Amino acid sequence: MAGWFEQANWNLALFTLILGGVLLASIRAALRGRVPRVRVLPGVAAMAEAVGRAVEMGRPVFFVPGTRDLDNVQTVAGLAVLGELAALTARLECRLEVLTDRSLVMAAAREAGRAAYLAAGRPETWRDDSVSYVSDDQFGFVARVDGLIARERPATCFWLGAFSAESLLLAEAGSQIGAIQIAGTAERSQLPFFIAACDYTLIGEELFAASACLTGDPALLGTLRGQDLGKAVAGGALLLGSLLATAAALTHWPFIVKLQSALQRLFSAGGP
Repeated sequence: MAGWFEQANWNLALFTLILGGVLLASIRAALRGRVPRVRVLPGVAAMAEAVGRAVEMGRPVFFVPGTRDLDNVQTVAGLAVLGELAALTARLECRLEVLTDRSLVMAAAREAGRAAYLAAGRPETWRDDSVSYVSDDQFGFVARVDGLIARERPATCFWLGAFSAESLLLAEAGSQIGAIQIAGTAERSQLPFFIAACDYTLIGEELFAASACLTGDPALLGTLRGQDLGKAVAGGALLLGSLLATAAALTHWPFIVKLQSALQRLFSAGGP
């Protein structure tokens, strides 16, 4: 048993098991019908309006699921939103253009779009070339997408996934033509650019919550609840530790000092 894991990090293993149990319990409760209520995200609520505007103007909707490969969780979250967006464009008969910079993402996006159109009862209107591969090169991809935006003038642009320096270049191109733009990323360094140039921005974990809100999947909603409970536990532990450290420094009472020391050893990376 000694060689199976690093015994000095037993506390991390314990916390992982606790948080994992909370997640599983939340998912199980959601699957049994105790679905948690999730606040409506403005960016998600505006999707129907944004697509409706594209229909009225007779212009396409552009969607970019980030600029990372399929092994990035933000890309997966973006593709989950794409599935619901594709169903909406199918019902409203709006042209959808998905632009990718990875071949695997292109294949996954095509499958998501095809399944969404089938579920909407309009499989005959789906075109595989609605999802296109552009280039793995960062700024080559940006140049092509910005050129398409300038020529086709989409009414709505969605930027949902992991982005780097290309975020401002893409969002600014959409802003220049007056498109409604809905963005979302967990990349902290790129959020200011999206907030400045887009109409709605899903910040950090809101990107992952968006797919749960749109699909109503009990497993996803239960995961959200479990994550929130885990954050509450972590926040409570931080607050308790801060109060005990303050009390130990001010009072020097032996009981408080010993309790604070024990908790410090417990939460330290090296264990007791």
